[in-house]
Amino acid sequence: MDMTQHTEKTRRLKEVLRAARGGNIRLEKTTSNLFRDRRAISSNRLDVRDFNEVLHVDQEKSQVVVEGMTPYVKLVAECLQHNVMPAVVPQLKSITIGGATAGCGIESSSFRYGLVHETVQEMEILLSDGRVVNCTPENEYRDLFYGFPNSYGTLGYCLSIKAKTVPVKKYVKLTHIRHTRPADFFADLEDKCEQIDLDFVDGVVFSQREMVITLGQFVDEAPYTSDYTYKNIYYKSLRVRAEDFLTTEDYLWRWDTDWFWCSKNLLAQNPIIRRLFGKRHLNSVTYTKIMRLNSRWKLSRKIERLLGYHSESIIQDVEIPIEHAVEFLAFYHTAIRFMPVWICPTRAYDETARFDLYRLDPRKLYINFGFWDAVRGREKLSPGFYNRQIEEKVIALGGMKSLYSDSYFTFEQFWKLYNKPIYDRLKKKYDPEGILRDLYRKCVLKE
Repeated sequence: MDMTQHTEKTRRLKEVLRAARGGNIRLEKTTSNLFRDRRAISSNRLDVRDFNEVLHVDQEKSQVVVEGMTPYVKLVAECLQHNVMPAVVPQLKSITIGGATAGCGIESSSFRYGLVHETVQEMEILLSDGRVVNCTPENEYRDLFYGFPNSYGTLGYCLSIKAKTVPVKKYVKLTHIRHTRPADFFADLEDKCEQIDLDFVDGVVFSQREMVITLGQFVDEAPYTSDYTYKNIYYKSLRVRAEDFLTTEDYLWRWDTDWFWCSKNLLAQNPIIRRLFGKRHLNSVTYTKIMRLNSRWKLSRKIERLLGYHSESIIQDVEIPIEHAVEFLAFYHTAIRFMPVWICPTRAYDETARFDLYRLDPRKLYINFGFWDAVRGREKLSPGFYNRQIEEKVIALGGMKSLYSDSYFTFEQFWKLYNKPIYDRLKKKYDPEGILRDLYRKCVLKE
């Protein structure tokens, strides 16, 4: 897209924001991967839906310039035409690069490149007063550059991003390694993250005695390619195959067809229901729409109550230092128990960088545990009964928790974890009138 068009869109958006001064601001956008309900309050809608274009791919400089609301499915398609990909591509097609930057996205290349925001080189941020500032690690707005990740739109909105790309080959070769003991599993995972010939590393815990590490390597040729976009289900293949080959595009979206494994909750893994969905609707966009409708109408909750059950939704991603991974998994097997669990290693891309609102030790390897389902039982428990246990364990083990879903931290716990002194300083500087909700009120109080 011509930069002139981007400039004109930015001008119109600034005018809308200035006219809305004094009221609550919320984004009007096509997709969202936030899994926390928000209170229905009066607000001004800031329509950013047309900030969804790839502006420029520079293969020689290994960078892409893209608007903030661009979904990764669109970004990846454009990059692959230039034989590159964003250095970190989150798992779902509907995730936007702006959302992944503000919300600390991760994927199987994160053992090499860190979280999504660690691959960002420059950001164009729209502030609450209508100003637009370009933030880099070196310029006068470097405090906002390092404070924007994990701010979830409470400091400003990302209009465009310059991010790192890496070269790709046509195919990805997968090797699946099985383990039966957690200590061996995590030790092997740590060892694999040191191998320089690997491009991707992640894993899945299926049970206390069944864990799989998956290694990915770019290759120019493949003896065959598997298809997990319709009849076959990717995560089930991990339990029966030792080796596999996918096109690079299919590898990047291997989790999207079945929303990892959460499509089972929508009966989409039943062969008959799967045909009714059809290949075109087996994706995260469809599932998210269904879940949004369920959240609005509370259909599953009403059915559970009729059957005499109570449930608590547990949709969480947490980063735990590798030295405590075995302990966290043991806790998980005792307290939460539903399976599978996604495992993804991450470590700092630049050990000198310090991202103030999501403080991971740059010297350490962390393990992301991703688990998304509900715990059901006959007994009615206090709100957040299980989620609070998870949060307390994360704190105790020196980890961090993503804020895209429900949080139950106390005020003191939250701000100790997410750096209140720095956040307050950024808030005072970039949103002095408090037009945008603060992080605790937005992520915990759901305002």
